[in-house]
Amino acid sequence: MNPEIVNSDYTDEAPKLEGVDQNQDAKLLPPPGPSTASSNAQWQQYGERVASFLQDLPGYVINFFAENKGPLGTIGLIVAALVTVKLTLALVDAINDIPLIAPTLELIGLGYSIWFVYRYLLSAASRQELVEELNTLKNNVLGSGK
Repeated sequence: MNPEIVNSDYTDEAPKLEGVDQNQDAKLLPPPGPSTASSNAQWQQYGERVASFLQDLPGYVINFFAENKGPLGTIGLIVAALVTVKLTLALVDAINDIPLIAPTLELIGLGYSIWFVYRYLLSAASRQELVEELNTLKNNVLGSGK
């Protein structure tokens, strides 16, 4: 190709279409002048407001937590309890998926239930002993009512 040959059909202007307003893009932009300066001043005021709010934000957060210490603690305990229950259920489900563990634990539970019935529930004397042990445990946990 010869570098001296230049295509004279090429122009930098977009083709003009009939029925289309060529100044449409110019109408979308605000006219330069005083309104642009007032717009910039408004944006500067908004920026100053946001900056002052962000500067005072730590104080707002500290005051919020100081005023709402009780309810926030309660909400925190509820969330912690829910997370603990969810993790416990996931752990039990994971253990239950291990082969031979679930049937083994069922047999252990059945054996303990049979021993408990035999030890504490078959005779009246052993039931009385169970009631006394439960009352002792209750008094240790809750304190004696005397």
